[in-house]
Amino acid sequence: MSEISDEMSQALCCAAAVRLDGALAVLADRAQLSDRYNQVVAGVESVIASLGGQSLDTAVLGRAFGANWTLGARYPIELPGGSFFRSALRIVDIVLVATRPGRQATPEQGLEHALEAATEWPAMVQGDAGIGLAGFELACQQEAHERLREGGLPALWKLAAIQAGHYRKAAEMLVG
Repeated sequence: MSEISDEMSQALCCAAAVRLDGALAVLADRAQLSDRYNQVVAGVESVIASLGGQSLDTAVLGRAFGANWTLGARYPIELPGGSFFRSALRIVDIVLVATRPGRQATPEQGLEHALEAATEWPAMVQGDAGIGLAGFELACQQEAHERLREGGLPALWKLAAIQAGHYRKAAEMLVG
């Protein structure tokens, strides 16, 4: 990807979190972790709103960070998708930490974590000509970058929601 601003980088990282949420929400529900996970989602949504000009809600961010801190460890080992779940939660850490002054993580690292999480997916993605989720995530990241450049934030969020649907379907197939 070409050089982009910090704000664009943060937006792309948030879009990746929205994409992965498609699967994470299904897995969290199956593991009976939805209440905790919904706090995490609220934090990501606060960051997204800040990119649109609203103030960051530090209370929501604090709750999200706290909920995310041990969420991966709470995922039952006997359920499918645990490695993906734990790995994908790292992108949320990046989204939340990147909002703080003196951050120790960059949005670009979030995109790397999204790709790493996709490599942890235990099955092929149906309907995508047999490509793994990692190939799908890489294509999503490239399309998101183009969409952000051409259509701005509204186009990026619309695309991320569509892409999240593919992740959701994959997770629903995985958990049955």
